[in-house]
Amino acid sequence: MTSRVYIPATSALLVRLVAEGRLDGPFRAHAVTDELRSDWADGDEESWEYAALMAAAAGSVALRSGGDAPRRCVIAADVPSVVPVAGDDPTLVEVTADVPWKNVAAAHVDLVDDADEDDDLAWFATQEIAHLT
Repeated sequence: MTSRVYIPATSALLVRLVAEGRLDGPFRAHAVTDELRSDWADGDEESWEYAALMAAAAGSVALRSGGDAPRRCVIAADVPSVVPVAGDDPTLVEVTADVPWKNVAAAHVDLVDDADEDDDLAWFATQEIAHLT
Protein backbone atom coordinates (compact mmCIF):
# COMPACT_ATOMS: atom_id res chain seq x y z
CA MET A 1 0.00 0.00 0.00
CA THR A 2 1.30 3.46 -0.84
CA SER A 3 0.70 6.84 0.71
CA ARG A 4 -0.10 10.02 -1.21
CA VAL A 5 2.19 12.80 -0.05
CA TYR A 6 2.25 16.49 -0.83
CA ILE A 7 5.79 17.79 -1.12
CA PRO A 8 6.48 21.49 -0.58
CA ALA A 9 8.45 22.64 -3.60
CA THR A 10 9.85 25.65 -5.43
CA SER A 11 10.19 26.42 -9.10
CA ALA A 12 13.85 25.28 -8.85
CA LEU A 13 12.77 21.93 -7.38
CA LEU A 14 10.30 21.46 -10.26
CA VAL A 15 13.17 22.08 -12.71
CA ARG A 16 15.32 19.51 -10.89
CA LEU A 17 12.47 16.98 -10.82
CA VAL A 18 12.00 17.27 -14.58
CA ALA A 19 15.74 17.16 -15.31
CA GLU A 20 16.59 14.25 -13.01
CA GLY A 21 13.30 12.36 -13.20
CA ARG A 22 13.28 11.82 -9.45
CA LEU A 23 13.38 13.39 -6.02
CA ASP A 24 15.97 12.01 -3.64
CA GLY A 25 14.87 11.05 -0.14
CA PRO A 26 14.80 11.60 2.69
CA PHE A 27 12.65 14.72 2.90
CA ARG A 28 9.63 16.05 4.73
CA ALA A 29 6.20 16.21 3.16
CA HIS A 30 2.54 16.35 4.19
CA ALA A 31 -0.02 13.55 4.12
CA VAL A 32 -3.26 12.38 5.63
CA THR A 33 -2.18 10.78 8.90
CA ASP A 34 -3.97 8.95 11.68
CA GLU A 35 -3.35 11.97 13.89
CA LEU A 36 -5.08 14.28 11.38
CA ARG A 37 -8.05 11.93 11.16
CA SER A 38 -8.24 11.79 14.95
CA ASP A 39 -7.86 15.55 15.42
CA TRP A 40 -10.50 16.26 12.76
CA ALA A 41 -12.88 13.37 13.34
CA ASP A 42 -15.78 14.99 11.50
CA GLY A 43 -13.67 15.55 8.36
CA ASP A 44 -13.71 13.33 5.31
CA GLU A 45 -11.00 12.04 3.00
CA GLU A 46 -11.32 14.98 0.61
CA SER A 47 -11.06 17.52 3.45
CA TRP A 48 -8.05 15.76 4.96
CA GLU A 49 -6.29 15.63 1.57
CA TYR A 50 -6.95 19.34 1.07
CA ALA A 51 -5.53 20.11 4.52
CA ALA A 52 -2.34 18.20 3.68
CA LEU A 53 -2.08 19.95 0.30
CA MET A 54 -2.48 23.41 1.81
CA ALA A 55 0.02 22.65 4.58
CA ALA A 56 2.53 21.75 1.86
CA ALA A 57 1.64 24.94 -0.02
CA ALA A 58 2.40 27.00 3.08
CA GLY A 59 5.67 25.11 3.48
CA SER A 60 6.67 25.88 -0.09
CA VAL A 61 6.68 29.62 0.65
CA ALA A 62 9.36 29.13 3.32
CA LEU A 63 11.56 27.20 0.86
CA ARG A 64 11.79 29.95 -1.76
CA SER A 65 15.10 31.62 -2.47
CA GLY A 66 15.96 34.61 -4.64
CA GLY A 67 15.85 32.75 -7.95
CA ASP A 68 12.50 31.06 -7.41
CA ALA A 69 9.22 32.20 -8.89
CA PRO A 70 6.99 33.74 -6.19
CA ARG A 71 4.43 30.96 -6.49
CA ARG A 72 3.49 28.14 -4.18
CA CYS A 73 4.44 24.78 -5.66
CA VAL A 74 3.48 21.34 -4.39
CA ILE A 75 4.34 17.96 -5.87
CA ALA A 76 1.82 15.16 -5.28
CA ALA A 77 3.41 11.73 -5.28
CA ASP A 78 2.86 8.20 -4.06
CA VAL A 79 5.47 6.71 -1.73
CA PRO A 80 5.81 3.27 -0.13
CA SER A 81 5.60 4.56 3.42
CA VAL A 82 5.77 7.63 5.63
CA VAL A 83 6.79 8.26 9.21
CA PRO A 84 4.67 10.84 11.09
CA VAL A 85 6.69 13.71 12.57
CA ALA A 86 5.75 14.74 16.10
CA GLY A 87 4.79 18.37 16.55
CA ASP A 88 2.05 20.89 15.95
CA ASP A 89 1.31 19.88 12.33
CA PRO A 90 -0.60 16.58 12.17
CA THR A 91 0.05 16.32 8.41
CA LEU A 92 3.87 16.46 8.62
CA VAL A 93 5.65 13.24 7.65
CA GLU A 94 9.15 12.03 6.83
CA VAL A 95 9.63 10.27 3.50
CA THR A 96 12.74 8.10 3.48
CA ALA A 97 12.47 6.68 -0.05
CA ASP A 98 13.41 8.34 -3.33
CA VAL A 99 10.46 9.34 -5.51
CA PRO A 100 10.91 8.26 -9.14
CA TRP A 101 9.07 10.14 -11.87
CA LYS A 102 6.59 7.26 -12.29
CA ASN A 103 5.35 7.90 -8.73
CA VAL A 104 4.68 11.60 -9.30
CA ALA A 105 0.94 12.13 -9.68
CA ALA A 106 0.69 15.88 -10.35
CA ALA A 107 1.89 19.34 -9.45
CA HIS A 108 -0.22 21.99 -7.76
CA VAL A 109 0.98 25.53 -8.49
CA ASP A 110 -0.31 29.09 -8.16
CA LEU A 111 -1.40 30.62 -11.46
CA VAL A 112 -0.20 34.09 -10.49
CA ASP A 113 2.80 35.46 -8.61
CA ASP A 114 2.29 36.24 -4.92
CA ALA A 115 -1.15 34.64 -4.72
CA ASP A 116 -3.15 34.92 -1.53
CA GLU A 117 -2.47 32.04 0.86
CA ASP A 118 -6.17 31.13 0.82
CA ASP A 119 -6.33 30.81 -2.98
CA ASP A 120 -6.64 27.34 -4.45
CA LEU A 121 -3.72 25.95 -6.40
CA ALA A 122 -4.09 24.88 -10.03
CA TRP A 123 -3.62 21.19 -10.84
CA PHE A 124 -1.14 20.14 -13.52
CA ALA A 125 -0.72 16.63 -14.91
CA THR A 126 2.77 15.16 -15.02
CA GLN A 127 3.14 15.88 -18.73
CA GLU A 128 2.51 19.58 -18.00
CA ILE A 129 5.14 19.97 -15.26
CA ALA A 130 7.98 20.63 -17.71
CA HIS A 131 6.03 23.60 -19.09
CA LEU A 132 5.85 25.15 -15.60
CA THR A 133 9.63 25.46 -15.35
